[in-house]
Amino acid sequence: MAVIETISTKKKKNILDITDRVQKLVSKASTVEHGLCHVFTLHTTAAVTTADLDPGTDLDMLDAFEHMVPKLNYRHPHNPAHVPDHILSSVIGPGVFVPVTDGQLVLGTWQRIILIELDGPRDRKIAVSLIKSEF
Repeated sequence: MAVIETISTKKKKNILDITDRVQKLVSKASTVEHGLCHVFTLHTTAAVTTADLDPGTDLDMLDAFEHMVPKLNYRHPHNPAHVPDHILSSVIGPGVFVPVTDGQLVLGTWQRIILIELDGPRDRKIAVSLIKSEF
């Protein structure tokens, strides 16, 4: 079973730290002390991953993403202008698995779970699931 959360983004391109929000959901699910937490975006122009969010790193990431996708004459019938957003969403990925130990997300010192908005501002939905481990 997944819990669906709505996150409102405020900009066209935006990186949001969702770690604390995900940790609260994991903490509420007291039946899973050890296992995996899966965070998945329900959109094709947003992504979820982990990152170091020192000041300015979010802007550095957005600049790098912009340079990763070439400027082409895209053929997407709905809106060719946001094809680069679809491509980046696929390249970065829609989700991430994070280990859970003693009911806590296991992340490196600087790791944060982030939602990457590529075509906002919008209300974005993420699905958070827990998989119990027998270890």
